[in-house]
Amino acid sequence: MDEQPGAYREWPAAARLAGSVSCLWSSQPAGETLVLPDACMDIVWDGAALFVAGPDTGPVAVPLRPGGFFAGLRFRPGRAPAFLGVPAAALADQRVALDDLWGEQAARRLAGQLATVPGPAAAAAVLAGAVAARGPLAGSADPLIDALMSWLGREPASAGVVTAASRALGAGDRQLHRRCCAAVGYGPKMLERVLRFRRAQHLADAGAGLAAAAAAAGYADHAHLTRDCRRLSGLAPSDLFKTAAAGCR
Repeated sequence: MDEQPGAYREWPAAARLAGSVSCLWSSQPAGETLVLPDACMDIVWDGAALFVAGPDTGPVAVPLRPGGFFAGLRFRPGRAPAFLGVPAAALADQRVALDDLWGEQAARRLAGQLATVPGPAAAAAVLAGAVAARGPLAGSADPLIDALMSWLGREPASAGVVTAASRALGAGDRQLHRRCCAAVGYGPKMLERVLRFRRAQHLADAGAGLAAAAAAAGYADHAHLTRDCRRLSGLAPSDLFKTAAAGCR
């Protein structure tokens, strides 16, 4: 894989991980990057340390030392706890050393492997191998959260969508909230907000105007998009989508 400074790339994991892993990725940014909420959790190698990026509820500015890089494995929403061994809510808005979760011996052995690889893409492949090796020991994903993700992906966003999901899935509001926090890191209302925001980002990246992106993503109006965008990215939509190519993800 051709890796140029400043490039962020992602690609699918092997078939055996596809149900739990959204993608592998590598990044060699030229400077500080802005990471935005996406309902996912990542295992990250920065060339010197291994850590888990928990589910974010706001923007995270990531500094980079000169010549540095990142390699990562991104879990699908709700799938990381089975491999990490802790509820997602325990990692919300945090960056946690992998040895705190997998133990010092396992993390040190993995870091030793990563230190010998030729670049970020190869490092991401090593992370995938480590996660695959833990598969037989991993717990099961919560089927209710899988069903919630599927439901939110096919139903139009609207007021009361979470209550509608709770009824459609046959789960009480409290039960759905508790299990969503454990699997994703926050409740279903926040999850729906993040997924809607990501839909708007993808639409804008594909060339849609802000008003069209807001409507297609499920926002009530452009002002609704602006409020969520400021909360989740710290920027106005016009500023966020202008700077996305510079390093936001």
